[in-house]
Amino acid sequence: MTGLVVFAHGSSVAEANEAVKRVSAAMQAKGRFDLVETAFLEAAKPDLADAVAALAARNVERVVVLPYFLTLGIHLRRDLPRIVAELTAKHNGLRIDVTEPLDGHPALADILLQRANAALQ
Repeated sequence: MTGLVVFAHGSSVAEANEAVKRVSAAMQAKGRFDLVETAFLEAAKPDLADAVAALAARNVERVVVLPYFLTLGIHLRRDLPRIVAELTAKHNGLRIDVTEPLDGHPALADILLQRANAALQ
């Protein structure tokens, strides 16, 4: 069984964090995954450790972390690998994989074009 974690930076603005949680819920509703958690790096809860623990308590064998970040910046290069290594050691036997950030996905250009077209109407 596999669980997903949508992993975002986190904000002191509660509405921003709620927006990420809505994306996670929408993804769960559309996808084939029943176990989807949201986690934040800082400024909001749950953090990645909490989300992984919640999934581990539901007996998942694998966790896939989906960075809700546009680019592969310092948090994804430095912080996330460290956190994942710590969690892998803590949850012996649990496989934790991390996907690429959103940067480079072809849908991003389409989304920006939609936003531009909407602004011009």
